[in-house]
Amino acid sequence: MTTTAPTDLRRRVTDLVGRVRAGDVPSVARALTLVENREAVSAQILHELWSDTGRAWRIGITGPPGAGKSTLVAALIAHFRQEGRTVGVIAVDPTSPFTGGALLGDRVRMGVAHGDPGVFIRSMASRGDLGGLCAAAQEACDVLDAAGKDVILIETVGVGQTEVEVVDAADSIAVVLHPESGDSVQAMKAGLMEIADVYAVNKADRPGADRLEQEILASLGLRPHGDGDWMPPVVRCVAATGEGVAALAAALGSHRERQQATGGTETRRARRVEQRIRLLVEAALRERFFGNAAAAARLAGLVAEVRAGRTTPYAAAVEVLGDASEVRSQHGREP
Repeated sequence: MTTTAPTDLRRRVTDLVGRVRAGDVPSVARALTLVENREAVSAQILHELWSDTGRAWRIGITGPPGAGKSTLVAALIAHFRQEGRTVGVIAVDPTSPFTGGALLGDRVRMGVAHGDPGVFIRSMASRGDLGGLCAAAQEACDVLDAAGKDVILIETVGVGQTEVEVVDAADSIAVVLHPESGDSVQAMKAGLMEIADVYAVNKADRPGADRLEQEILASLGLRPHGDGDWMPPVVRCVAATGEGVAALAAALGSHRERQQATGGTETRRARRVEQRIRLLVEAALRERFFGNAAAAARLAGLVAEVRAGRTTPYAAAVEVLGDASEVRSQHGREP
C-alpha cells in the first residue's frame, strides 16, 4: 500500500490537471477548492499547471465599499463576452463569521453571467486579509489562466487604503470611485490612489461626479508614475446601465498595449513571481519552525524565558533560527 498510494495520488493529480487544461468546469472548481483550502496536493497541482499560465489578461477592480465594483464587473463580463472572450472572475468576499467562507454577495450581484459556459465566477473568502486579497487569490488566477480564460477579473473586498495587494496580482488595475463617498481622494490619500492604471468614476449620473473627476485629475500631478509616461485616464461610467463600460474597457486595453510595448507587463509579472517565491518560502519556514507540537512547546518555553527576564525576544529568535541546520538535515532527504 505504501508504494502504490503515491502513484495513485500522482495519477489523480495528472487527471485533474488534464481536465483543468481542457476547461472542464467541475474540475476547475475542484482545483480551486483545493487551492483555497491549502490542501497538501494543491502545491503539486499548481506546479503542474504553471507552464500553462501567463496567457490571460488579469484586471484588478478595486475601490472603497459602495463604489459599485460588483455591478461594474458584471458589466465588464458582458462587454468582454460580446467581444468573444472567455472570462474568469475571482471575487474576494468578506469572510462569514459562521462558516469561515465567502458570503457570496458578489456572485448574487453577477447573476447575469449564470449559465454562460464562457464565464466562470468564484467567490473566495478574504479570511481576515486586510489587503483585500486572500492569500490564495493569485493561485486561483493561475488555475483560471491554465483553464484557458482570456480575461480574469479580480474584484477585491473593498476595504479602502490598505487594498493595494491587487498590484501583485493584476496586469492592469481600475480603481473605482463614486461621487457619493464624500471627499474620496483625500480620504484614500496615497495607497489606493497610487496603484490605478485607470480611474473609473462610477454612478457618474449622480451629483458630484464632476467634482470627483476634477479631484482625481488634480491628484494625478502629485502621484508617482511607475509606468513611464503613462497617465491614468479618468473614465466616467454608469455600471447599472452599461454607459461608459466600453470606454473603460478600451482605456484598460490601451494600458495593456502600452505595457506590452514598453516591457511593463514583463516587469509586473516578474515582480509577481518574486513575491510568490518569497511568500512560499516564508510559509514553508513558518510551518517548519512553528507548525508542530514540539515547536509550539519550545516557543511557549521561550516566551516564558523572555517574560521571566532571563532572555530577550531577539536572543530567542536567534535560538529558533539556530535550528535551521537541524531543520535542513531533517528535510534534506525528502523527495
